[in-house]
Amino acid sequence: MSREAITEALGALDDLTRRLRVECPWDREQDERSIVPHTVEEAYELADAALSGDDAKLLDELGDVLFQVHFLALLLEERGAGDLAAVAEHCRQKLIRRHPHVFGEVEVENAGQVLANWDKIKETEEGRERGVFAEIPENLPAPLLARKVQRRAASSGFDPLDADERLDAARGALEAIAEGGATDASIGDALFALVNVARGARVDPELALRASSHRFRGRVEAAVALAAGAGERWSDLTEARRLDYYVRARMSEPGADGT
Repeated sequence: MSREAITEALGALDDLTRRLRVECPWDREQDERSIVPHTVEEAYELADAALSGDDAKLLDELGDVLFQVHFLALLLEERGAGDLAAVAEHCRQKLIRRHPHVFGEVEVENAGQVLANWDKIKETEEGRERGVFAEIPENLPAPLLARKVQRRAASSGFDPLDADERLDAARGALEAIAEGGATDASIGDALFALVNVARGARVDPELALRASSHRFRGRVEAAVALAAGAGERWSDLTEARRLDYYVRARMSEPGADGT
């Protein structure tokens, strides 16, 4: 798509957003506090679309998030605190500032150094909180909060475990549960250790857990369908029979037999 087509499409969306703000009773009533829950929901739906590999769904959800950006920028404009152009320019300047290895003379060897430089540059920016863990939102989903805390510590120079040691720590946390029982602290430590393994492997723990949840749900639904196909009701089955159907459902998945 040409730059002209992109500019035209974004302008048309901006025009539509402004019209909705004036003519739609629901849109007229919204402010940041009321609209942000929808923004968060759309972000989760976008993450789900990205994980699904469905490009049509990804395109749709990207549009929903883009509308949220337009709408929130319009709220800024209405009280004279900024507008969409200011948002875009602020973002552009920030990206230039935080990529000195692209737009400056800094040299980096890997992505880890990029992240470390990013955090150091953030600490020098005006209006930013100071400290290793400054400005980490407390309302992040727990796996993302754990990963961000770990990444910040690593960027500060404290990242003592290598890949094998991260695995050993995770095994140790699980063994502590086996020996001492499951408590808030022991489960939390195990999850935190597994997030650290994921971080080292460059795996997003939030998306990984969501994918596993989706796989489990699909397998259970398939098992229920297999039982129904055999004339049996899932709720009437023994635990052993449910497990049997679950294993059959899992084995029927593509690649389950090694092919």
